[in-house]
Amino acid sequence: QVRLVESGGGLVQAGGSLRLSCVRSGSIFSRNTMGWYRQAPGKQRELVATATSGGSTNYADSVKGRFTISRDNAKNTVYLQMNSLKPEDTAVYYCQISDSYTYQTYWGQGTQVTVSS
Repeated sequence: QVRLVESGGGLVQAGGSLRLSCVRSGSIFSRNTMGWYRQAPGKQRELVATATSGGSTNYADSVKGRFTISRDNAKNTVYLQMNSLKPEDTAVYYCQISDSYTYQTYWGQGTQVTVSS
């Protein structure tokens, strides 16, 4: 059973930085995509950034130039470095992994990020 555990959320002032981490336990196909999504109150969950096991990355336009996703495959961990945070970045951030063979996806429980103005 695949399990994802996020950490690193918290309260930060606008302009500040946070780094989120997500550790995977359990087996999954070596070709996979790990990513971060977020959901603000009253809004739909949206993609923030993804990183494939091959090294490709993708970002939402709203975070380009401010957020950086990275993976440490040896540690089964994906990170999200968030700089120049804005109040509109406030949301619950979820980690996801998608198996590139079966397309099955797994989600973490989420971590709250709150940016004060």
